[in-house]
Amino acid sequence: MTELTKLTLAKARAGLANGNFTSTELTNAFLTAIEAGNGDLNAYVTVTGDAALARAKESDDRIAKGDDVRPLEGLPLGIKDLFSTEGVHTQACSHVLDGFKPRYESTVTANLRDAGAIMLGKLNMDEFAMGSSNETSYYGPVVNPWQRTNDNGDLSNDKLVPGGSSGGSSASVAADLCLAATASDTGGSIRQPAALTGTVGLKPTYGRCSRYGMVAFASSLDQAGPITKTVEDAGLMLAQMASHDLKDSTSVDVPVPDYTKVLGQGIKGLRIGVPKEYRIDGMADETEKLWQQGIDWLKDAGATIHEISLPHTKYALPAYYIVAPAEASSNLARYDGVRYGLRVPGEDLIETYEKSRAAGFGREVKKRVLVGTFVLSAGFYDAYYTKAQKVRTLIKQDFDKAWENVDLVLTPTTPSPAFAQGEKSGDPIAMYLEDIFTVTVNMAGLPGISVPGGLSAEGTPLGLQLIAKPFDEETLLRGGEVIEKAAGRFTPAARWWQS
Repeated sequence: MTELTKLTLAKARAGLANGNFTSTELTNAFLTAIEAGNGDLNAYVTVTGDAALARAKESDDRIAKGDDVRPLEGLPLGIKDLFSTEGVHTQACSHVLDGFKPRYESTVTANLRDAGAIMLGKLNMDEFAMGSSNETSYYGPVVNPWQRTNDNGDLSNDKLVPGGSSGGSSASVAADLCLAATASDTGGSIRQPAALTGTVGLKPTYGRCSRYGMVAFASSLDQAGPITKTVEDAGLMLAQMASHDLKDSTSVDVPVPDYTKVLGQGIKGLRIGVPKEYRIDGMADETEKLWQQGIDWLKDAGATIHEISLPHTKYALPAYYIVAPAEASSNLARYDGVRYGLRVPGEDLIETYEKSRAAGFGREVKKRVLVGTFVLSAGFYDAYYTKAQKVRTLIKQDFDKAWENVDLVLTPTTPSPAFAQGEKSGDPIAMYLEDIFTVTVNMAGLPGISVPGGLSAEGTPLGLQLIAKPFDEETLLRGGEVIEKAAGRFTPAARWWQS
């Protein structure tokens, strides 16, 4: 049964189609793995075992009757706690939403359900998606299934972070606690955790996936996407997650292709941009070497390499940390202790608001709400928020100019490999710098993918990032597949969480 959990999404789908096993057997294998390993990893905050097995039986019956088999028929997935799931725990891992079970379903999870997928449960995350290490969750930190190798060549007992905010998603996929997982990306929260766990993280173009039913962080930046074991699996997931949705005014009405059809086409003749501004001070030597290795792989596959300039990159991180908190302060104003979630009674309505929000929000969320409220306040709106939005336009224009000469852009995903819990949590600047290579993609609304490229000197994963033109996820997947084939797949050296 354990071998079933090691399958990729594509191989599990083929196995079900060939009758090698049933969806019930596959789902049971994952529920057993979750029971054995989640205590150590803390990747799931809610497991919906009975509902998952009921859905698996429905899929088995459907297959047995010869009914039309849906694209993800009988395949068990993990769902980030950011996505509303009808009648099931949806709290964005925040105490302020304590006990909230929505009466509606997010469009993304409804699409996956309609495609035949099975929800195993809800995955841990940084509170309201605010964090780069999954240490801000009300339900405690997620542990990366990877371990460092110490100087003696032995595995260290240090607990490493799985990245954030989609740490539960990345850890559960890396640890074989689901076939694939939904995630969300506001400044790198799909790609950064994927890089730190040796998984594939695909952030689609803004508007490709509906945001309806996603708990909002920063509405102009948030985008849903998958974390998977392979590039092919990412294409399979995105094809079902994406759709035009009238319930989301930012959802774009463009066709959703069969992404798997482009796999195997290679990248011969494509032009790859390498931005000189991404060669930052303090980047680890092994990250620099991996970047050069990625350039060589793409060149060997028939692409041409071109140095490009994205001159406003240096302003992306500070501009992001104005825009994102500003939108967060507005979005989180709805959590007042009156209509749903945590309520701490006060002497009057204002005191109820104050006590509920003080008790319900964690430290990182409070900090960002305060920053956001400040930059939106009278006298500071033009000085900070308006200026940050102008910088955002310049960042997009940099990419628009680059697309005249290149088809893809290659960068590292993160400046360094996975770090230990507590190592950076006391230093906000060090933590925010984890997003230095990823935030430009969100600011410009572009698609990006992180693919495992190699291992650090400590034996932990490092990722390479590809960025593409708007709604050109097909080329993104072609490039990602080339890197994946050259680098190979990476899995943790020891499955310590199962012992």
